[in-house]
Amino acid sequence: MKAAVVYEKNEIRIAEVPRPQAGAGEVVVKVRASGICATDVKILGGTGTPAELPAILGHEVAGTIAELGAGTAAAELHRGQRVTVYPIAACGSCMYCRQGRNSLCLHEHGLGHGDDGGFAEYVRIPAEVVRLGGVVDIGDMPFDLAAMVEPTSCCIAAADHCRTTAGDAVVVVGAGPLGLLHTIVSTALGAEVVCVDVNEERLAKAQSLGAKRVINPEKEDALKAVRERTGVGADVVIAAVGIPRVIESYLPLVRNGGIFNVFGGTPRGEMMTVDPRWLHYGEIVLTGTFASSVSQFQRAFHFVREHAEKIGAVISLRCGLDDILGAVRRVQEGEGTKSVLLFPG
Repeated sequence: MKAAVVYEKNEIRIAEVPRPQAGAGEVVVKVRASGICATDVKILGGTGTPAELPAILGHEVAGTIAELGAGTAAAELHRGQRVTVYPIAACGSCMYCRQGRNSLCLHEHGLGHGDDGGFAEYVRIPAEVVRLGGVVDIGDMPFDLAAMVEPTSCCIAAADHCRTTAGDAVVVVGAGPLGLLHTIVSTALGAEVVCVDVNEERLAKAQSLGAKRVINPEKEDALKAVRERTGVGADVVIAAVGIPRVIESYLPLVRNGGIFNVFGGTPRGEMMTVDPRWLHYGEIVLTGTFASSVSQFQRAFHFVREHAEKIGAVISLRCGLDDILGAVRRVQEGEGTKSVLLFPG
């Protein structure tokens, strides 16, 4: 089969590799759509390069079941079934899994992270994912939209963690694809969303997806604008950017007693400075989220189905596997919003 294989930092090539076979408890999915995540691009650029190379990335996957391994009957899956896939193979029994926090599993691995991912014509789904109910039937949902379930689930997880509720003032820093999904999720929960970015095209997109106010910090003072709108600052700030100094600069946007969520992954070793008196006397909750649980993934499928038009509008490029290098370049250069690889049936 064809796959986009990472051989070393900044080297990804289309290659012929063996088609995976389903072992006990596993399934093989014929990939029909695979989203390109900023995390994939960061890994390709050398931030968290897989320990074992070559490797196949891609963890936002939708397709059809091509093969069922022995012992999968309890999952009630069948060949040809249209599915989307939770990418984390969590054990289901460690202290974190028992708390419903599968992304923190002590024994986790998964697609593009220890296991070959979805930038290929076929992908093997670990038995842990199957056992946890992470292979979700999508019915007649288009495959490109189904590939958006995983990133949407991460935004739902962040909203859960931030306890976002109706009437909250939520500031989303960064109007990339995840920032736009945060805007959609928070708006659906009844929050009033303010989006901050320097890209006017992305700010216009955020406004079309529900942001009540957009701020370009190159043209106006973000802190002043947020304070004028809220009086005291935001109830919740979600930093959907991956640059520590940028995250640090927006810490003052959150009100006393509010929640600041570091959502964007940052380069290893890069630090930011936090005033402990600000945390202490302001009773600020400084936290982070990066992925989701399997139950949040299942909820995300229903959310995407109910908000299909808005979620679909986040996708700006659909292309084939042979065009992955161009799609990666677009992500690196901040062109468009979300790119999704499409595979023939």
